[in-house]
Amino acid sequence: MKLKRYAVSFLAATVLASWAVAQEASRPLGLPSVPVPVDNLQDEVKIQLGDKLFHDKRFSSDGTVSCATCHAREKAFTDSPLPVSEGVGKQKGTRNAPTVINAAYNHSQFWDGREPDLESQSGQPFLNPVEHGLKDYDPILKIVRTDPEYRELFRRVFGKSGKEITIEEVKKAIASFERTIISGDSPFDRYYYGGDTTAMSESAIRGLQVFLGPGRCVSCHTITDTHALFTDNRFHNLGVGFDSISKDLKEMATAFTKAKKEGTNVDIAVLTNGNTSELGRFAITGQWRDIGAFKTPGLRNVAVTDPYMHDGSLETLDDVVEFYNLGGRMDESEPINSFQSGGIRPLNLSDRQKDDLVEFLRALTSPEYKK
Repeated sequence: MKLKRYAVSFLAATVLASWAVAQEASRPLGLPSVPVPVDNLQDEVKIQLGDKLFHDKRFSSDGTVSCATCHAREKAFTDSPLPVSEGVGKQKGTRNAPTVINAAYNHSQFWDGREPDLESQSGQPFLNPVEHGLKDYDPILKIVRTDPEYRELFRRVFGKSGKEITIEEVKKAIASFERTIISGDSPFDRYYYGGDTTAMSESAIRGLQVFLGPGRCVSCHTITDTHALFTDNRFHNLGVGFDSISKDLKEMATAFTKAKKEGTNVDIAVLTNGNTSELGRFAITGQWRDIGAFKTPGLRNVAVTDPYMHDGSLETLDDVVEFYNLGGRMDESEPINSFQSGGIRPLNLSDRQKDDLVEFLRALTSPEYKK
């Protein structure tokens, strides 16, 4: 038995190493290698299966919504320009759809980080009443167990058929497909990592210096010597949407904590109730320091994934830059909430610096998503 386990482990390591070598050869400029869990190794047929599952509208209560509805390839895997996503029956959620591009590198998934990986994330939208609207996974399992093409793919990938196929295999296949959705090779990458001094405009080059210096953007949207994911994978209260709950915050947070202990589904709660959504990371951790805090998003392709922030409340990159320039406000007369992250404070950028910073952000667009 011990020898058999060793053989399986050695085979898994061999497969992973082979995939890593192939990936390294095709890795886009500016990105690190994609992390792959040992219990869900990449495989071309599994990726093909995940792609099919990702685009199947039958996995919704009315047959109108697939994963790709809110994460469309032609929209840089978002549903731009919608502020918040629309699910079955055109019901609106509470949050802006984050792009799937480079989500494989995230340390946690969703704006509040409520799931640790792509596998666990991929199963939640199916059961959310304002997304796919299913009451359970049975309709999905019925399809994948009986549809001839799915039956063959699951047999080839997992060696399973009929009732042996569970939602876990479905989630693993979708996650494998999502790990292939990566992009680099932007003008910034060619300039910063490729040494092409002509890849960015003079304005964008000045904007990079603002990003690294007086704009203080790099504090959270990180860049390293070898790659740039433009996120610290941490959670911050920027002040966005916080006014709507600030007056009744203590009562609301206390009530939510009690409801959570009594079995409230957090995924459903944050997407169906605007006030609960604004609790941010607190809804997951129950820690007061996380009140109104949301994950730092990566900035790649940010110019084509508008609108911005967790609630889609800022329409343009100019709005975003001005918001940060005023210390987390759109108007200097607005008060600063006591939970706002300490790094958010007025920047006093000039008009030229703001324009250059926006130009730099546009230079983060990969060629396949450039409009």
